Amino acid sequence: MEKIILNNGVTMPVLGFGVFQIPDAKECERCVLDAIEVGYRSIDTAQIYGNEEAVGRAAEKSGVPREELFLTTKVWISNGGYEKAKASIDESL
Repeated sequence: MEKIILNNGVTMPVLGFGVFQIPDAKECERCVLDAIEVGYRSIDTAQIYGNEEAVGRAAEKSGVPREELFLTTKVWISNGGYEKAKASIDESL
């Protein structure tokens, strides 16, 4: 998998697997497990998708060390501003 080094020194895979429009938890978990099995190491979700927990479960079940996975999510627009964004990020984690 080709990777890029971000400005902060973190290495990120160039290609990622997105889970937009996979709201069913079991289906999302299965899809993410399949993606990790075939070599994806970057998984993209968002709070609004409602599947962050399924992505997390799949990451745990995959057996791939956490430091090898690059998981991203997005803060929903109504959670803008420092305090709301901080709380929102904590919830996603």
